Amino acid sequence: MSRTRILVSSSLGVASVAALAVGGRLLLTRQAEIARRRIGKPLGELAVDADRVWRRSLGGKPVELLLLGDSLAAGLGAERRKDTLGGRLSKRLARRLERPVRLRTIARVGSESSALATQLDSLPPGYRPDAAVIVVGGNDVTHRVPITEAVGHLTVAIERLHRLGASVVVGTCPDLGALRPVPQPLRTLGARLSRQLAAAQAVAVTDAGATSVDLRSAVGPVFLDDPDGMFSLDRFHPSALGYRRTAEALLPSVVEAVCPP
Repeated sequence: MSRTRILVSSSLGVASVAALAVGGRLLLTRQAEIARRRIGKPLGELAVDADRVWRRSLGGKPVELLLLGDSLAAGLGAERRKDTLGGRLSKRLARRLERPVRLRTIARVGSESSALATQLDSLPPGYRPDAAVIVVGGNDVTHRVPITEAVGHLTVAIERLHRLGASVVVGTCPDLGALRPVPQPLRTLGARLSRQLAAAQAVAVTDAGATSVDLRSAVGPVFLDDPDGMFSLDRFHPSALGYRRTAEALLPSVVEAVCPP
């Protein structure tokens, strides 16, 4: 084959790969638009306010529990405060420790990892949590935030919480492959990216001296097997049952964070 023909073939090959890449991006963009239309915002953007002292009747000084992160940490999708992630965790923690639990939620719907700093800035002076639970990552995946950037924000938040005296538990990025409204192949891509972010979070959390809980392994299979029961109206955020299972997965680590062996 002549040098000219080799160059032409090579150029055509590069052009074909480039065209496929552009076509792939356009396909994923269209699928993202489809997913947004399917999911919509039937739940609004405000979660039920669950902040209060849970199981006050137990008496004694309440355990200070702080929740930060995204809509999952905020409890969007639960219709009653006792069914939010914070409500579920607080009730179960109080029962295990036989002490009241004062819940403070600074998580916000739609937050990426970069929002953790702003959430911590909102804390009143002098506030000292005993334990902090962070659940974040899903929006970093959907908004294409680089993994190193997302993990960097998470690490800084953990360090700040440690300076406040809190033990920290992080629920790593859930499995976005469980989201049925998201068409293929975007759903498969979301599953892969969320798995990669969760793995990076777990390493960073351990290095920062905190505890990670692999939500993908702990509750992901249940969400895949029973999407009608585990998801709320929008088929994107957990239902009361979904939050119960998530709280059950996090609880042992939160108990150990408050009362280390």
